[in-house]
Amino acid sequence: MLENVESNYNCSNASTDLPNLLQELEQLEQNANSDQSEEQLQQLNRIRNQIHFIRNKCDIPQ
Repeated sequence: MLENVESNYNCSNASTDLPNLLQELEQLEQNANSDQSEEQLQQLNRIRNQIHFIRNKCDIPQ
């Protein structure tokens, strides 16, 4: 997960950051179970939000 994704995010990093985030999300979802802690849910949401932000800012289709 990236530390901070802000409005000044450099889209030239998306080709590296986005695959890394997608891989991290996939791993977390595979390890997820019905008894996820609040911390695990927040981490999943942060990664999803970062992916969504990068795709929107850099105009990358899903």
